[in-house]
Amino acid sequence: MIVIYHNTRQVTRVTSDNLEVIDFDDSKSIAWVLMHIAMQFPDKKIAWCHQDCEKFVNWNEFPKVLHHNKIMASFSPSIQIYLGSEIGYVEESPFINVNKRVSYPTWQMSSIIGGMHASVLVRFKEKIKERRNFDYFLNSMAKLGMPLGLLCYSEPKLFKNFPECPQNKATIFTLFQFVYQHYKTSWMFLLLLNLMVYEKRLPIFAFLKVLFYRKRNNSAISLDSIVVHSNREVVQEATIDVIIPTIGRKAYLYDVLKDLSRQTHLPKRVIIVEQNPMEGSMSELDYLKNENWPFKIKHIFTHQAGACNARNLALSKVDSEWVFLNDDDNRFEEDLLKKTIENIKKYGEKCITTSYLQPYEKLQYFSVHQTGIFGSGNSFIKAELLRKVSFDKALEYGYGEDTDFGLQLRKIGVDVIYFPDLNIVHLKAPMGGFRTQPVLHWHKEAIQPKPSPTIMYVKQKHNTQEQILGYKTVLFFKFYKMQKTRNPFIYLRKMKRQWDRSVFWANQLRKINEI
Repeated sequence: MIVIYHNTRQVTRVTSDNLEVIDFDDSKSIAWVLMHIAMQFPDKKIAWCHQDCEKFVNWNEFPKVLHHNKIMASFSPSIQIYLGSEIGYVEESPFINVNKRVSYPTWQMSSIIGGMHASVLVRFKEKIKERRNFDYFLNSMAKLGMPLGLLCYSEPKLFKNFPECPQNKATIFTLFQFVYQHYKTSWMFLLLLNLMVYEKRLPIFAFLKVLFYRKRNNSAISLDSIVVHSNREVVQEATIDVIIPTIGRKAYLYDVLKDLSRQTHLPKRVIIVEQNPMEGSMSELDYLKNENWPFKIKHIFTHQAGACNARNLALSKVDSEWVFLNDDDNRFEEDLLKKTIENIKKYGEKCITTSYLQPYEKLQYFSVHQTGIFGSGNSFIKAELLRKVSFDKALEYGYGEDTDFGLQLRKIGVDVIYFPDLNIVHLKAPMGGFRTQPVLHWHKEAIQPKPSPTIMYVKQKHNTQEQILGYKTVLFFKFYKMQKTRNPFIYLRKMKRQWDRSVFWANQLRKINEI
């Protein structure tokens, strides 16, 4: 590994892993030296470190953190982030509210300590200006690289203990520049509006000045030729339990079981939670006993409806190394489980999610990458994680339980990786005939909450205040063109009342969940 030491302004020393001093041009920017060293040593891992933090670095962890060649990791012990909390006004993704106590997926990089493989760096040669601001360079590279399959992390293990190294803070002009160069132009206008409305700031000069910069995109960058082979072993037994909550879809569930029975890598057990809220009802799944299946079936029948309860009940019965969160209206090829285990080994990940298209939909994302979503019907996770996460029952019958589960995983240091070549078709079957639509507390309100209180609950639970307020602004414009009232002031008052009711009921959900 090659290590580049710097003092924020320029490189001060470059050494190899055997402490050999490497020559460099100290008149150039840190980014230029980093790129030059990567081209000089294309098969090496390259690290950067602020010279004041050298004695705190845990060098032994670098091979474990950079466990394959498509990883970029850094860490700042400071609470402050380079672009500031204002970046939350323009991005709702999980990559903004970073948990610094664990390995956390984010494109927000730091110049204090970090590293990546040289083969990735050289792919960005002449695609990003090697400017003086090293933090901007790193954040730009991660932001462009993440959708292409560069796995980016905030990684506290890079330090043995946290030093007092101040994190550089971008100016308001730099923030606008970053937003203009990496997002659609409309987000720059929304950033300005949010700063005006919520912070009483009007940085019009910064807003206008960045219009003279060039946009950045990743269309000319490809990381596909970089081979991934993780040194992290996450598969020992390769046993899989499959959980399936079901309600009124007997024929569809039968097809799912047939697909599982044809797998070249068979599951160990299939755990089915059948729900029927009708009193006196009994199971309709006669084929579970009437036919022979090449795996064990654990069948649970309950009168209590609700996907969160059903999934938690099924997850509590898992005893294999891995669990496949499946649904009762999925279809998939016979090599799905085999290919899944192969990819888990290849990437060394504990949670992956597949493509999940309906029959008429076409694939839009073609690279393995960190995703901001989580699917409760198309994901595989290591079963040991079930001791720390579960489906939040406060979200029963509402929206957002999938999102919340994925965010729980990220908060304990588990990334969610999307694999486009693992395909599950979601038939989106009609609801079973005996399903009843629950009446939630707020359904009878004179002023209907907007957004749904369950969505608000998830955002309050996981997002920053700026992300919530940015979402509020987007929601205002989204629904303005869909309603009859064209007077913006009347609509604003109405929207405020609906938002306040959503906040109220989200707080009620939180109280119920705490009991």
